Amino acid sequence: MQTWSELSETQPTIARVLQNSVRRGRLAHAYLFEGGRGTGRRAAALLLARAFLCEKTVDAEPCLVCRECRRAESGNHPDVHRIQPDGQTIKVDQIRALKKEFSMRGMESAKKVYIIEETETMSAAAANSLLKFLEEPEGEALAVLITASAGQILPTILSRAQVMSFSPLPPDRVTKALVERGFREKEARTAASLTSDLEEAERMFDEEWISQGREKVVQLMNDLISRPQDAYITVHETIMPFFTDRQQIQTALDLMMIWYRDVLRMQVGQSDAVVYIDQEDTLTKQAFQLSQQKLGKNLQAVMDAKRRAGANVPPQLLVEQLLLRLQEGS
Repeated sequence: MQTWSELSETQPTIARVLQNSVRRGRLAHAYLFEGGRGTGRRAAALLLARAFLCEKTVDAEPCLVCRECRRAESGNHPDVHRIQPDGQTIKVDQIRALKKEFSMRGMESAKKVYIIEETETMSAAAANSLLKFLEEPEGEALAVLITASAGQILPTILSRAQVMSFSPLPPDRVTKALVERGFREKEARTAASLTSDLEEAERMFDEEWISQGREKVVQLMNDLISRPQDAYITVHETIMPFFTDRQQIQTALDLMMIWYRDVLRMQVGQSDAVVYIDQEDTLTKQAFQLSQQKLGKNLQAVMDAKRRAGANVPPQLLVEQLLLRLQEGS
């Protein structure tokens, strides 16, 4: 369980603001936690929920011994409601069910908390239903909305929530910690470029997933330059069978973006900052083969694909269209 002091090590401003608000009993009724993967948004939301529900906080820290703390720590508090996408989106029926829950009396206390993850995936109907709920909350309620991008949230919802932007940890700090825990530097650098959360980074090493995924993307990036006629086959026989769900497709796109940034680093003489440290010869070769204009177009193509992946475009269509853009002018 995270504490305010642990949160302050990675997100000092956010920890200070929230902790002071708990101390003074002046929490907003709704927060929007914005930030990338691994920035600690979910852990901070759960910490805030525990502090809000605790019967006797000590310097804003949950006491861990009262009835509310014991229930919250178990992850099964009846007055803490978490909503995640049902499939690709958060649906209006999920928000309606939440509102129904809040219309009932709290089972453990008069306070209730709801945490909505991936808020940007809400359908239009769900967002509009939530808006009315934010305007007229039932009783003593705390809402925490979690999103990767506040820009994808309705302005009317943003205006009713206090936005807190979570900063990513420096990749070198994560890399160093992973290496100290026994992981190879080349995979550690890659994992640290994908997430700033150590626990998430370690999970990427389960069954060597990050190592295998990295090698498959390296193969594709090599084929795009050296064997363009094979790239389509690589996508369908290597990439798609391995990166199977929406989150994994996002990871594949992140790995591709890191590759192109490494090529750019080689072009401008920043080889010490390269992530794919075992691929320097190939990166150097591509740095001579790709103009900065083409490199910029490729980076833009990958970024566009990442945005479309968040808009629920079918993965196979998304990757095929990206492949065509990357091969334009090759």
